[in-house]
Amino acid sequence: MAKVLIIGAGGVSNVVVHKCAQVSEVFDEIVLASRTKSKCDTIAASLSRPITSEQVDADNVPQMVALIKKHKPDLVLNVALPFQDLPIMDACLETGVDYLDTANYEPIDEAKFEYKWQWAYQDRFKEKGIMALLGSGFDPGVTNVFCAYAQKHFFDEIYTVDIVDCNAGEHGHPFATNFNPEINIREITQKGKYWENGQWKEIDPMSISLDVDYPEVGPRRSYLLYHEELESLVKHIKGLKRIRFWMTFGQAYITHLQVLQNVGMTSIVPVEYEGRKIVPLQFLKAVLPDPGSLGTNYKGKTCIGCIFNGVKNSQQKNLMIYNVCDHAECYKETGAQAVSYTTGVPAMIGAKMMLTGQWKKPGVWHMEQFDPDPFMEALNKYGLPWKILEGKTLEN
Repeated sequence: MAKVLIIGAGGVSNVVVHKCAQVSEVFDEIVLASRTKSKCDTIAASLSRPITSEQVDADNVPQMVALIKKHKPDLVLNVALPFQDLPIMDACLETGVDYLDTANYEPIDEAKFEYKWQWAYQDRFKEKGIMALLGSGFDPGVTNVFCAYAQKHFFDEIYTVDIVDCNAGEHGHPFATNFNPEINIREITQKGKYWENGQWKEIDPMSISLDVDYPEVGPRRSYLLYHEELESLVKHIKGLKRIRFWMTFGQAYITHLQVLQNVGMTSIVPVEYEGRKIVPLQFLKAVLPDPGSLGTNYKGKTCIGCIFNGVKNSQQKNLMIYNVCDHAECYKETGAQAVSYTTGVPAMIGAKMMLTGQWKKPGVWHMEQFDPDPFMEALNKYGLPWKILEGKTLEN
């Protein structure tokens, strides 16, 4: 039995807290902290068991250290903003507490996915005898575990991986993002990138697309983006020659985004407005719907998975491992839409793996560096069942 300190009180946090509360045999005590305590109180009030709410500025290392020392958790589970990963890791280092997050660090003044800042903590975490598990969401996270599972059970070598992410749901808003608008828009407006034959290849944003036939959803136009799990997977998948990431966007979403880009509303460069500096994208975030509020009327499904090509016993092999999640069912269980659900459940499972000692090793690690089997079993148990489709390629 363990105590977990959860940082952040958005849509994903709501799911994490609900799922941790369901697994009381592991998560004996739950402390939820955010910059806005009232958001923590709202989540706490929706649960069937008591948890503790706290206020903290996650950018402030001394505040984080004081909170950790007050509650003495066994693990800090970070579902705050990616900008706050490093100060939270600093606080864990100072207090000697294990750390988990769902997304890699981004500098606030540059839209850039890169693990180098967090990888730099490897020696310090190892010397302290504590563990950091990076990217325990769905993508990154479950997709990394799918890759490790395929490598362990189905392939001698994996030549290509295509990670495909489809949200076929409808939320009824003209334009909204399914997770934090600032992070989402930074992600898709930066240059795309994929890895092939030992080198990274960069493309203009959203300049390559194709139709992918998603199981239980059907064909959807999908766009090649850069996503952080590619950076770790190229290091750990045996025989890899190419890895790419694809995500679906409807035409209405793309049209809205293009207009917002054209008028400068997606910029992260501060502008002068009525005598003070504001960041256009942060202002846009303030006027867009809160992703945590989208679940009420959300209908449809998500389908996220990995399509593999490689060899087994000298024979060519194609395979897809995937999950399909229903927005309405997720809302019925946790009051959240499926995009939050598919991130929050793996965060709880990753924490469970660490707290029960199934995944435990001092240092900074990625999901694919551990035995995938217990995590895959937990996905089936806690709401994200997966399926295997033999012979699946991007073209069929």
